[in-house]
Amino acid sequence: MAVHLAQSLERQARRRPGKRVLDSGGDALDWRGVEGGAGALAASLAGQGVGRGSRVALGLEDPAELVVALFGGLKAGATVLPLNPRLTAGERARILADFAPDRTVEALCPGEADFPAVPTEPGDTAIVLYTSGSTGDPKGVLLSQAAVAWALESWRGPVMDLAESDVSLSALPLAHSLGIFGSVLAPLLSGGSVAFLPRFDPEDALAAIARHRVSVFPGVATMFRRILDSPALAGADLASLRYALSGAAPCPWELASLWREKTGVRIVRGYGMTELFRPISCRAADPADLPDAIGRAVPGVALRVVDDDGNALGPGETGELWIESPARMTGYLGRPGDTAAAFEGAWFRTGDLAALSPEGHVRIVGRRKDMILRGGYTVAPGEVEAVLLSHPAVAEAAVIGVPDDDLGEDIAAFVSLDRPDAARPEDIVAFCRDRMAGYKYPRHVRIEPALPKGPAGKILKARLRL
Repeated sequence: MAVHLAQSLERQARRRPGKRVLDSGGDALDWRGVEGGAGALAASLAGQGVGRGSRVALGLEDPAELVVALFGGLKAGATVLPLNPRLTAGERARILADFAPDRTVEALCPGEADFPAVPTEPGDTAIVLYTSGSTGDPKGVLLSQAAVAWALESWRGPVMDLAESDVSLSALPLAHSLGIFGSVLAPLLSGGSVAFLPRFDPEDALAAIARHRVSVFPGVATMFRRILDSPALAGADLASLRYALSGAAPCPWELASLWREKTGVRIVRGYGMTELFRPISCRAADPADLPDAIGRAVPGVALRVVDDDGNALGPGETGELWIESPARMTGYLGRPGDTAAAFEGAWFRTGDLAALSPEGHVRIVGRRKDMILRGGYTVAPGEVEAVLLSHPAVAEAAVIGVPDDDLGEDIAAFVSLDRPDAARPEDIVAFCRDRMAGYKYPRHVRIEPALPKGPAGKILKARLRL
Protein backbone atom coordinates (compact mmCIF):
# COMPACT_ATOMS: atom_id res chain seq x y z
CA MET A 1 0.00 0.00 0.00
CA ALA A 2 1.36 3.42 -0.95
CA VAL A 3 1.73 5.80 1.95
CA HIS A 4 2.09 8.97 -0.11
CA LEU A 5 -1.26 10.29 -1.24
CA ALA A 6 0.22 12.50 -3.97
CA GLN A 7 2.05 9.56 -5.53
CA SER A 8 -1.15 7.51 -5.51
CA LEU A 9 -2.91 10.31 -7.39
CA GLU A 10 0.00 10.57 -9.82
CA ARG A 11 -0.35 6.89 -10.66
CA GLN A 12 -4.03 7.37 -11.51
CA ALA A 13 -3.13 10.35 -13.70
CA ARG A 14 -0.55 8.31 -15.63
CA ARG A 15 -2.96 5.40 -16.14
CA ARG A 16 -5.89 7.47 -17.42
CA PRO A 17 -4.59 10.88 -18.61
CA GLY A 18 -7.59 11.55 -20.86
CA LYS A 19 -10.34 10.44 -18.49
CA ARG A 20 -12.62 13.24 -17.32
CA VAL A 21 -12.65 12.97 -13.54
CA LEU A 22 -13.75 16.29 -12.00
CA ASP A 23 -16.87 18.19 -13.06
CA SER A 24 -18.15 21.14 -11.06
CA GLY A 25 -20.57 22.48 -13.65
CA GLY A 26 -18.07 24.16 -15.96
CA ASP A 27 -15.50 22.49 -18.16
CA ALA A 28 -14.75 19.04 -16.79
CA LEU A 29 -11.12 18.30 -15.95
CA ASP A 30 -9.40 15.14 -17.13
CA TRP A 31 -6.49 13.59 -15.24
CA ARG A 32 -3.99 15.36 -17.52
CA GLY A 33 -5.44 18.72 -16.50
CA VAL A 34 -5.62 17.79 -12.82
CA GLU A 35 -1.99 16.62 -12.79
CA GLY A 36 -0.76 19.63 -14.75
CA GLY A 37 -2.62 22.15 -12.59
CA ALA A 38 -1.42 20.47 -9.40
CA GLY A 39 2.14 20.46 -10.75
CA ALA A 40 2.01 24.18 -11.53
CA LEU A 41 0.86 24.97 -8.00
CA ALA A 42 3.45 22.64 -6.47
CA ALA A 43 6.22 24.30 -8.48
CA SER A 44 5.04 27.74 -7.38
CA LEU A 45 4.88 26.69 -3.74
CA ALA A 46 8.32 25.13 -3.91
CA GLY A 47 9.65 28.38 -5.36
CA GLN A 48 8.28 30.14 -2.27
CA GLY A 49 10.14 27.82 0.06
CA VAL A 50 7.30 25.39 0.75
CA GLY A 51 8.45 21.80 1.22
CA ARG A 52 8.12 18.77 3.43
CA GLY A 53 6.54 19.78 6.74
CA SER A 54 5.31 23.19 5.56
CA ARG A 55 1.68 24.09 6.18
CA VAL A 56 -0.58 25.24 3.34
CA ALA A 57 -4.17 26.40 3.77
CA LEU A 58 -6.49 26.09 0.78
CA GLY A 59 -9.18 28.75 0.44
CA LEU A 60 -10.60 28.01 -3.03
CA GLU A 61 -14.37 28.06 -3.47
CA ASP A 62 -14.72 25.90 -6.58
CA PRO A 63 -14.59 22.27 -5.37
CA ALA A 64 -12.78 20.94 -8.44
CA GLU A 65 -10.13 23.63 -8.08
CA LEU A 66 -9.85 22.85 -4.37
CA VAL A 67 -9.09 19.20 -5.19
CA VAL A 68 -6.41 20.25 -7.70
CA ALA A 69 -4.91 22.59 -5.09
CA LEU A 70 -4.95 19.85 -2.45
CA PHE A 71 -3.10 17.58 -4.89
CA GLY A 72 -0.63 20.38 -5.59
CA GLY A 73 0.05 21.08 -1.93
CA LEU A 74 0.62 17.39 -1.28
CA LYS A 75 2.97 17.13 -4.30
CA ALA A 76 5.03 19.92 -2.75
CA GLY A 77 5.38 17.80 0.40
CA ALA A 78 3.26 20.11 2.52
CA THR A 79 0.57 19.47 5.10
CA VAL A 80 -2.66 20.81 3.61
CA LEU A 81 -5.75 22.28 5.25
CA PRO A 82 -8.88 22.59 3.07
CA LEU A 83 -10.97 25.53 4.29
CA ASN A 84 -14.74 25.42 4.13
CA PRO A 85 -15.90 28.37 1.97
CA ARG A 86 -19.09 28.56 4.06
CA LEU A 87 -17.21 29.62 7.19
CA THR A 88 -17.87 33.09 8.49
CA ALA A 89 -14.96 35.52 8.42
CA GLY A 90 -14.54 35.09 12.17
CA GLU A 91 -14.58 31.29 12.00
CA ARG A 92 -12.06 31.28 9.19
CA ALA A 93 -9.77 33.70 11.04
CA ARG A 94 -9.80 31.54 14.18
CA ILE A 95 -8.93 28.39 12.26
CA LEU A 96 -6.14 30.10 10.33
CA ALA A 97 -4.71 31.53 13.55
CA ASP A 98 -4.66 28.04 15.03
CA PHE A 99 -3.24 26.33 11.93
CA ALA A 100 -0.63 29.07 11.29
CA PRO A 101 -0.03 28.28 7.59
CA ASP A 102 3.20 29.08 5.82
CA ARG A 103 1.12 29.90 2.73
CA THR A 104 -2.58 30.33 1.99
CA VAL A 105 -3.69 29.47 -1.56
CA GLU A 106 -6.73 31.35 -2.86
CA ALA A 107 -6.41 30.49 -6.58
CA LEU A 108 -4.67 28.03 -8.86
CA CYS A 109 -1.59 29.02 -10.79
CA PRO A 110 -1.98 29.57 -14.55
CA GLY A 111 -0.69 26.90 -16.90
CA GLU A 112 0.52 23.41 -16.20
CA ALA A 113 3.81 21.90 -15.03
CA ASP A 114 5.42 18.53 -14.47
CA PHE A 115 6.37 18.37 -10.80
CA PRO A 116 7.02 14.91 -9.25
CA ALA A 117 5.81 14.54 -5.70
CA VAL A 118 8.30 15.39 -2.96
CA PRO A 119 9.01 12.24 -0.91
CA THR A 120 7.47 12.10 2.56
CA GLU A 121 7.47 9.61 5.43
CA PRO A 122 4.47 7.54 6.57
CA GLY A 123 4.23 9.47 9.84
CA ASP A 124 4.24 12.91 8.18
CA THR A 125 0.98 14.78 8.48
CA ALA A 126 -0.76 14.86 5.09
CA ILE A 127 -4.02 16.62 5.88
CA VAL A 128 -5.46 18.60 8.77
CA LEU A 129 -9.22 18.75 9.20
CA TYR A 130 -11.01 20.71 11.88
CA THR A 131 -13.70 19.15 14.01
CA SER A 132 -17.16 20.60 13.57
CA GLY A 133 -17.23 22.24 16.98
CA SER A 134 -20.61 20.72 17.85
CA THR A 135 -19.51 20.24 21.47
CA GLY A 136 -16.72 22.80 21.80
CA ASP A 137 -14.12 24.83 19.91
CA PRO A 138 -13.00 23.26 16.62
CA LYS A 139 -9.73 21.35 16.94
CA GLY A 140 -7.24 20.61 14.17
CA VAL A 141 -6.99 16.86 13.61
CA LEU A 142 -3.61 15.63 12.33
CA LEU A 143 -3.98 12.85 9.74
CA SER A 144 -0.76 11.15 8.66
CA GLN A 145 0.17 9.87 5.23
CA ALA A 146 -0.09 6.28 6.52
CA ALA A 147 -3.48 6.84 8.19
CA VAL A 148 -4.93 8.46 5.07
CA ALA A 149 -3.61 5.68 2.83
CA TRP A 150 -5.06 2.96 5.07
CA ALA A 151 -8.40 4.73 5.39
CA LEU A 152 -8.76 5.24 1.64
CA GLU A 153 -8.11 1.54 1.01
CA SER A 154 -10.88 0.78 3.50
CA TRP A 155 -13.24 3.28 1.86
CA ARG A 156 -12.51 1.89 -1.61
CA GLY A 157 -12.91 -1.75 -0.68
CA PRO A 158 -15.05 -3.02 2.20
CA VAL A 159 -17.02 0.18 2.79
CA MET A 160 -17.87 1.42 -0.71
CA ASP A 161 -16.93 -1.43 -3.09
CA LEU A 162 -15.81 1.11 -5.69
CA ALA A 163 -14.96 0.44 -9.33
CA GLU A 164 -13.51 2.42 -12.24
CA SER A 165 -17.00 2.87 -13.64
CA ASP A 166 -18.35 4.61 -10.55
CA VAL A 167 -19.38 8.27 -10.57
CA SER A 168 -19.65 9.92 -7.16
CA LEU A 169 -21.90 12.89 -6.47
CA SER A 170 -20.00 15.18 -4.10
CA ALA A 171 -22.40 17.60 -2.41
CA LEU A 172 -20.57 17.78 0.93
CA PRO A 173 -18.01 20.27 2.27
CA LEU A 174 -14.53 19.16 1.29
CA ALA A 175 -13.18 20.45 4.60
CA HIS A 176 -14.78 17.47 6.33
CA SER A 177 -13.89 13.80 6.37
CA LEU A 178 -16.84 12.28 4.50
CA GLY A 179 -16.67 15.01 1.86
CA ILE A 180 -12.99 14.86 0.98
CA PHE A 181 -12.31 11.16 1.60
CA GLY A 182 -15.62 9.41 0.95
CA SER A 183 -17.06 11.50 -1.87
CA VAL A 184 -13.82 12.50 -3.68
CA LEU A 185 -10.51 10.81 -2.93
CA ALA A 186 -11.75 7.22 -2.55
CA PRO A 187 -13.62 7.34 -5.89
CA LEU A 188 -10.65 8.98 -7.65
CA LEU A 189 -8.17 6.43 -6.33
CA SER A 190 -10.51 3.68 -7.53
CA GLY A 191 -10.29 5.03 -11.07
CA GLY A 192 -13.75 6.63 -10.90
CA SER A 193 -14.89 10.21 -11.36
CA VAL A 194 -16.61 12.92 -9.33
CA ALA A 195 -19.47 15.28 -10.16
CA PHE A 196 -19.65 18.24 -7.78
CA LEU A 197 -22.72 20.00 -6.46
CA PRO A 198 -21.19 23.07 -4.81
CA ARG A 199 -24.33 23.84 -2.80
CA PHE A 200 -26.91 21.18 -2.05
CA ASP A 201 -30.42 21.57 -3.42
CA PRO A 202 -32.67 18.50 -3.71
CA GLU A 203 -33.87 19.29 -7.24
CA ASP A 204 -30.32 20.03 -8.40
CA ALA A 205 -29.09 16.81 -6.80
CA LEU A 206 -31.71 14.72 -8.60
CA ALA A 207 -30.90 16.42 -11.89
CA ALA A 208 -27.16 15.85 -11.38
CA ILE A 209 -27.67 12.14 -10.63
CA ALA A 210 -29.50 11.74 -13.94
CA ARG A 211 -27.17 13.97 -15.99
CA HIS A 212 -23.88 12.45 -14.79
CA ARG A 213 -25.22 8.91 -14.38
CA VAL A 214 -24.16 9.01 -10.74
CA SER A 215 -23.74 5.59 -9.13
CA VAL A 216 -22.64 6.57 -5.59
CA PHE A 217 -24.21 9.35 -3.51
CA PRO A 218 -22.49 10.11 -0.17
CA GLY A 219 -24.63 12.43 1.93
CA VAL A 220 -26.05 13.29 5.33
CA ALA A 221 -29.49 12.45 6.68
CA THR A 222 -30.80 15.97 6.08
CA MET A 223 -30.02 15.68 2.35
CA PHE A 224 -31.88 12.40 2.02
CA ARG A 225 -34.88 13.77 3.88
CA ARG A 226 -35.01 16.90 1.73
CA ILE A 227 -34.94 14.78 -1.42
CA LEU A 228 -37.81 12.66 -0.09
CA ASP A 229 -39.78 15.86 0.55
CA SER A 230 -39.08 17.21 -2.96
CA PRO A 231 -41.87 17.06 -5.57
CA ALA A 232 -39.13 16.41 -8.15
CA LEU A 233 -38.52 12.93 -6.75
CA ALA A 234 -41.64 11.53 -8.44
CA GLY A 235 -40.15 12.04 -11.90
CA ALA A 236 -36.48 11.54 -11.06
CA ASP A 237 -34.23 9.13 -12.97
CA LEU A 238 -32.26 7.16 -10.36
CA ALA A 239 -31.54 4.15 -12.56
CA SER A 240 -27.77 4.66 -12.41
CA LEU A 241 -27.61 4.94 -8.60
CA ARG A 242 -26.12 1.82 -6.92
CA TYR A 243 -26.45 3.14 -3.37
CA ALA A 244 -26.34 6.20 -1.15
CA LEU A 245 -23.90 6.44 1.75
CA SER A 246 -24.69 8.25 4.99
CA GLY A 247 -22.22 9.82 7.37
CA ALA A 248 -21.31 12.89 9.44
CA ALA A 249 -24.54 12.61 11.45
CA PRO A 250 -26.73 9.63 12.40
CA CYS A 251 -29.13 8.35 9.75
CA PRO A 252 -32.19 6.91 11.52
CA TRP A 253 -33.43 3.51 10.40
CA GLU A 254 -36.86 5.01 9.72
CA LEU A 255 -35.34 7.45 7.23
CA ALA A 256 -33.21 4.76 5.56
CA SER A 257 -36.27 2.51 5.21
CA LEU A 258 -38.45 5.27 3.79
CA TRP A 259 -35.69 6.28 1.36
CA ARG A 260 -35.40 2.71 0.09
CA GLU A 261 -39.18 2.41 -0.22
CA LYS A 262 -39.48 5.64 -2.23
CA THR A 263 -36.32 5.39 -4.36
CA GLY A 264 -35.49 1.69 -4.54
CA VAL A 265 -31.95 2.60 -3.44
CA ARG A 266 -30.23 1.53 -0.25
CA ILE A 267 -28.51 3.90 2.18
CA VAL A 268 -25.27 2.35 3.46
CA ARG A 269 -25.09 3.54 7.04
CA GLY A 270 -22.02 3.77 9.23
CA TYR A 271 -20.16 5.53 12.00
CA GLY A 272 -17.14 7.77 11.82
CA MET A 273 -15.50 10.93 12.99
CA THR A 274 -12.75 13.26 11.89
CA GLU A 275 -10.28 11.51 14.18
CA LEU A 276 -10.97 7.98 12.91
CA PHE A 277 -12.39 8.22 9.38
CA ARG A 278 -15.05 5.42 9.18
CA PRO A 279 -14.06 2.52 11.46
CA ILE A 280 -17.58 1.05 11.65
CA SER A 281 -19.82 0.57 8.65
CA CYS A 282 -22.35 -1.48 6.83
CA ARG A 283 -20.91 -2.71 3.54
CA ALA A 284 -21.93 -1.67 0.03
CA ALA A 285 -21.47 -5.24 -1.21
CA ASP A 286 -23.40 -6.80 1.70
CA PRO A 287 -27.14 -6.04 1.66
CA ALA A 288 -27.66 -7.12 5.28
CA ASP A 289 -28.90 -4.29 7.51
CA LEU A 290 -30.14 -4.31 11.10
CA PRO A 291 -32.56 -1.59 12.25
CA ASP A 292 -30.78 -0.84 15.53
CA ALA A 293 -27.16 -1.24 14.35
CA ILE A 294 -24.91 1.04 12.32
CA GLY A 295 -22.57 -1.66 11.06
CA ARG A 296 -19.56 -3.68 12.15
CA ALA A 297 -15.87 -2.90 12.50
CA VAL A 298 -14.22 -2.69 9.09
CA PRO A 299 -11.36 -5.19 8.57
CA GLY A 300 -8.30 -4.20 10.60
CA VAL A 301 -10.25 -2.23 13.23
CA ALA A 302 -10.78 -3.46 16.80
CA LEU A 303 -13.66 -2.42 19.05
CA ARG A 304 -14.11 -2.52 22.81
CA VAL A 305 -16.99 -1.45 25.05
CA VAL A 306 -15.86 -0.56 28.57
CA ASP A 307 -17.27 0.54 31.92
CA ASP A 308 -16.26 3.70 33.78
CA ASP A 309 -13.06 2.01 34.99
CA GLY A 310 -12.01 0.87 31.51
CA ASN A 311 -12.98 -2.77 32.06
CA ALA A 312 -14.24 -4.60 28.97
CA LEU A 313 -17.97 -5.36 28.96
CA GLY A 314 -19.67 -8.33 27.39
CA PRO A 315 -22.04 -8.55 24.40
CA GLY A 316 -25.20 -6.51 24.84
CA GLU A 317 -23.83 -4.44 27.72
CA THR A 318 -23.71 -0.67 27.31
CA GLY A 319 -20.54 1.30 27.92
CA GLU A 320 -18.11 3.69 26.28
CA LEU A 321 -16.93 2.67 22.83
CA TRP A 322 -13.15 2.45 22.36
CA ILE A 323 -11.64 1.93 18.92
CA GLU A 324 -8.20 0.84 17.73
CA SER A 325 -7.58 1.64 14.06
CA PRO A 326 -4.58 2.11 11.75
CA ALA A 327 -6.44 5.14 10.41
CA ARG A 328 -6.61 7.04 13.69
CA MET A 329 -5.38 10.58 13.99
CA THR A 330 -1.89 11.39 15.22
CA GLY A 331 -3.29 14.01 17.57
CA TYR A 332 -4.84 17.44 17.87
CA LEU A 333 -2.77 20.34 16.56
CA GLY A 334 -1.12 22.18 19.44
CA ARG A 335 -3.25 20.41 22.07
CA PRO A 336 -1.19 17.75 23.83
CA GLY A 337 -3.60 17.63 26.76
CA ASP A 338 -6.61 16.96 24.54
CA THR A 339 -4.60 14.37 22.59
CA ALA A 340 -3.59 12.51 25.74
CA ALA A 341 -7.17 12.56 27.03
CA ALA A 342 -8.47 11.06 23.77
CA PHE A 343 -6.36 7.88 24.02
CA GLU A 344 -5.95 4.98 26.40
CA GLY A 345 -2.81 3.44 24.98
CA ALA A 346 -3.63 2.67 21.33
CA TRP A 347 -7.38 2.87 21.98
CA PHE A 348 -9.27 6.00 20.98
CA ARG A 349 -11.92 6.91 23.53
CA THR A 350 -14.90 7.98 21.43
CA GLY A 351 -17.07 9.29 24.25
CA ASP A 352 -19.99 7.45 22.65
CA LEU A 353 -22.09 4.92 24.52
CA ALA A 354 -22.56 1.69 22.58
CA ALA A 355 -23.36 -1.99 22.83
CA LEU A 356 -21.92 -4.83 20.72
CA SER A 357 -23.92 -7.85 19.64
CA PRO A 358 -22.26 -11.29 19.78
CA GLU A 359 -21.81 -11.00 15.99
CA GLY A 360 -20.06 -7.63 16.31
CA HIS A 361 -22.90 -5.34 15.22
CA VAL A 362 -22.69 -1.93 16.89
CA ARG A 363 -25.62 -0.08 18.45
CA ILE A 364 -24.91 3.53 19.42
CA VAL A 365 -26.90 4.69 22.44
CA GLY A 366 -25.67 8.24 22.97
CA ARG A 367 -22.79 10.43 24.09
CA ARG A 368 -21.19 9.61 27.44
CA LYS A 369 -20.63 13.24 28.35
CA ASP A 370 -24.09 14.20 27.11
CA MET A 371 -25.78 11.85 29.57
CA ILE A 372 -28.66 13.47 31.42
CA LEU A 373 -28.95 12.82 35.17
CA ARG A 374 -32.65 13.15 35.93
CA GLY A 375 -33.79 12.52 39.48
CA GLY A 376 -31.11 9.88 40.08
CA TYR A 377 -31.66 8.18 36.70
CA THR A 378 -29.20 8.31 33.83
CA VAL A 379 -30.77 9.00 30.42
CA ALA A 380 -28.98 8.77 27.06
CA PRO A 381 -30.14 11.55 24.69
CA GLY A 382 -29.64 9.26 21.70
CA GLU A 383 -32.23 6.83 23.01
CA VAL A 384 -34.82 9.60 23.36
CA GLU A 385 -33.91 11.01 19.94
CA ALA A 386 -34.49 7.60 18.34
CA VAL A 387 -38.04 7.53 19.71
CA LEU A 388 -38.69 11.10 18.60
CA LEU A 389 -37.50 10.30 15.08
CA SER A 390 -39.92 7.39 14.90
CA HIS A 391 -42.81 9.88 15.14
CA PRO A 392 -44.28 10.19 11.63
CA ALA A 393 -44.22 14.01 11.71
CA VAL A 394 -40.70 14.52 13.12
CA ALA A 395 -37.92 15.26 10.61
CA GLU A 396 -35.08 16.11 13.02
CA ALA A 397 -34.62 15.75 16.75
CA ALA A 398 -32.08 16.73 19.40
CA VAL A 399 -32.29 16.15 23.15
CA ILE A 400 -30.38 17.98 25.89
CA GLY A 401 -30.47 18.24 29.65
CA VAL A 402 -31.76 21.46 31.21
CA PRO A 403 -31.42 22.57 34.85
CA ASP A 404 -34.28 21.61 37.16
CA ASP A 405 -34.61 22.60 40.83
CA ASP A 406 -36.15 19.31 41.91
CA LEU A 407 -34.60 16.76 39.55
CA GLY A 408 -31.18 18.30 38.98
CA GLU A 409 -31.74 17.99 35.24
CA ASP A 410 -34.79 17.48 33.09
CA ILE A 411 -35.08 16.36 29.48
CA ALA A 412 -35.74 18.88 26.71
CA ALA A 413 -36.41 17.92 23.10
CA PHE A 414 -36.05 20.13 20.04
CA VAL A 415 -37.66 18.93 16.82
CA SER A 416 -38.42 20.07 13.31
CA LEU A 417 -41.41 18.68 11.44
CA ASP A 418 -41.97 17.32 7.95
CA ARG A 419 -44.83 19.79 7.56
CA PRO A 420 -45.78 22.86 9.60
CA ASP A 421 -48.54 22.17 12.10
CA ALA A 422 -48.17 18.39 11.60
CA ALA A 423 -47.94 17.95 15.37
CA ARG A 424 -48.12 19.93 18.59
CA PRO A 425 -45.59 19.73 21.43
CA GLU A 426 -48.12 17.96 23.65
CA ASP A 427 -48.71 15.37 20.91
CA ILE A 428 -45.02 14.59 20.80
CA VAL A 429 -44.77 14.38 24.60
CA ALA A 430 -47.65 11.91 24.63
CA PHE A 431 -46.08 9.88 21.82
CA CYS A 432 -42.84 9.51 23.80
CA ARG A 433 -44.64 8.84 27.09
CA ASP A 434 -46.34 5.83 25.52
CA ARG A 435 -43.03 4.39 24.35
CA MET A 436 -40.53 5.12 27.13
CA ALA A 437 -40.03 4.70 30.81
CA GLY A 438 -41.43 7.54 32.89
CA TYR A 439 -38.03 8.98 33.73
CA LYS A 440 -36.90 9.02 30.07
CA TYR A 441 -39.52 10.85 28.03
CA PRO A 442 -39.15 14.62 27.48
CA ARG A 443 -41.45 16.96 29.37
CA HIS A 444 -40.27 19.94 27.35
CA VAL A 445 -40.67 19.90 23.56
CA ARG A 446 -39.91 22.86 21.33
CA ILE A 447 -40.78 22.79 17.63
CA GLU A 448 -38.37 24.72 15.41
CA PRO A 449 -38.42 25.39 11.64
CA ALA A 450 -34.98 23.74 11.51
CA LEU A 451 -32.31 22.74 14.00
CA PRO A 452 -28.95 24.55 13.94
CA LYS A 453 -26.23 22.61 12.13
CA GLY A 454 -22.52 22.85 11.45
CA PRO A 455 -20.98 22.64 7.97
CA ALA A 456 -20.91 18.82 8.09
CA GLY A 457 -24.62 18.57 8.89
CA LYS A 458 -24.24 17.82 12.59
CA ILE A 459 -26.81 19.35 14.91
CA LEU A 460 -25.16 21.96 17.15
CA LYS A 461 -26.66 21.17 20.53
CA ALA A 462 -24.71 23.99 22.19
CA ARG A 463 -27.01 26.46 20.39
CA LEU A 464 -30.24 24.92 21.66
CA ARG A 465 -32.07 26.89 24.33
CA LEU A 466 -35.52 26.63 25.85
